[in-house]
Amino acid sequence: MKIAVIGTGNIGGTLGRRWVAAGHEVTYGTRAGTGEGPGGAPQLAVDDALAGAEVVVLAVPGGAVAEVVAANGPALGGKIVIDAANRIGEPEVNSRAAIAADAPQARYVRAFNTLGWENFADPLPGTALFFAADPSARPAAEELITAVGLEPVFAGDAAATGTVDALLPLWFALVKHNGGNRRVALRVAR
Repeated sequence: MKIAVIGTGNIGGTLGRRWVAAGHEVTYGTRAGTGEGPGGAPQLAVDDALAGAEVVVLAVPGGAVAEVVAANGPALGGKIVIDAANRIGEPEVNSRAAIAADAPQARYVRAFNTLGWENFADPLPGTALFFAADPSARPAAEELITAVGLEPVFAGDAAATGTVDALLPLWFALVKHNGGNRRVALRVAR
């Protein structure tokens, strides 16, 4: 898959490295411009990174997502857009409404927002990643979650974004009650 990861921090950089290692074509979009990003993938201006991408991962601070989407809405049309950012302290931590407003043709996925990046870099065996997705984006989301080494657990279509987001405070509570250990994850027993 051709993936544009917008952001090179802990979340974006870790996911990009894992996807490069899995054989996906990753390009990072940043304000910093051109160069080499995590995992050796090219780093370009955001609009250049979006060109030709099938999947776009928004891995910037939560407060910056609306600005990125507003500036690039038409370029997101028809693409799978993974909202991995959290708007901590806001009534809704996801950016689904902003993405729908400025990129109504984007196929929304809510994933990679309920675990710390450490769980993407070196997943514990059997770690589940809960996600919500537009039905046409579900197969790609499952493939990318699996490529990171996690078990994809579908919570429902994009309307289930709040269900996925409800796991975020649970994860924070588990980290706190485990002495700040961020390598805490959930597993589904069947």
